[in-house]
Amino acid sequence: MAYYLDLFSPETYEAFSKSNQDISGFRPRQENAASRIRVGDKLICYMVKLGRWIGVLEVTSEYFKDEKPIFYSANDPFVIRFKVKPIAWLPKEKAIPIRDERVWNRLSFTKGVDRNSPAWTGKLRNSLNALDDSDGKFLEQLILSQVKDGDVFEIDEHDYAKYLRHKVRRPEGEVTVSVPQDTEIDAEAPPRSETRESIKVQAQLASIGAQMGLKVWIPRNDRTAVMEEWKAEHRPVLENLPLNYDETTLKTIEQIDVLWLRGRAIVRAFEVEHTTSIYSGILRMADLLALQPNMNIRLHIVAPYARRDKVFQEIQRPVFSLLEEGPLSERCTYLSYDSIDEVAKLKHLAYLSDSVLDEYAEEAE
Repeated sequence: MAYYLDLFSPETYEAFSKSNQDISGFRPRQENAASRIRVGDKLICYMVKLGRWIGVLEVTSEYFKDEKPIFYSANDPFVIRFKVKPIAWLPKEKAIPIRDERVWNRLSFTKGVDRNSPAWTGKLRNSLNALDDSDGKFLEQLILSQVKDGDVFEIDEHDYAKYLRHKVRRPEGEVTVSVPQDTEIDAEAPPRSETRESIKVQAQLASIGAQMGLKVWIPRNDRTAVMEEWKAEHRPVLENLPLNYDETTLKTIEQIDVLWLRGRAIVRAFEVEHTTSIYSGILRMADLLALQPNMNIRLHIVAPYARRDKVFQEIQRPVFSLLEEGPLSERCTYLSYDSIDEVAKLKHLAYLSDSVLDEYAEEAE
């Protein structure tokens, strides 16, 4: 018997709480991870946004695929599924904050880590990440102890409600959108230190792609600065994109911060967001999909971890969620600066596929 992570958003937590609680679903990209799960393994459930441990589910079947909606009336993305039996499922006010002293100083991936550092978040990046046995057993017993006469951790219901997103009805079914509160003031230009940081990240992405044997595109306006930062003997940067698109599409593609190409095909596109609004890069990705809806490219927004929630809010605005070919959030994922650092430090990048990024990418839930 082994322990694995099962991530819930406030929205999916509410939906699962109201369901029969006998199915837990995951996205298609997690099929390989799901194939490692066995009957009798346990899923330790964690609610993102709120940052609380919420339950324990026992796996009672091998994984299977089913497109019949669980949480949504249509277009349910959680098609990789297990039958499960709830061992414990906590009301949100009894869910245990990860920053509670009992938890923080006990878990292997938080003990001794600064609470304000993103260093501990890697373990909680994706559902079906394996948990250490000691962590799993500890969390299971702690959650079980909360079921009867456990502690109450107050919740600001107004703040919690902000995490519950809106639904818009479309002919093909409901689409989930967010309506961010624009409380931030956009500066006319980002601070020079932020601009410099984004150039470093562009150079890292270019270096990673090159080491994997891919060609790299960097916008002409950024190229000189990125090349100064990217110190390597072999830098396969394209002078021109070998693509047969109309002029409008080409001009849009040429402005994307980093592209990885295999032959004449783009395989990954990255927008490095360092501005307060976290908006320009997302808009460029949406423009690209509007111009070429059938383009099969992995799209990524790269931003500091402190802006992760802002990325997810913006990417689910109605204007991006109601695209003709489907929500942008289903085509575009988030990568933190720290994740790019981790990938850059991996050994033998020359022998790795670009698909390694999928282990670090996070989707809007």
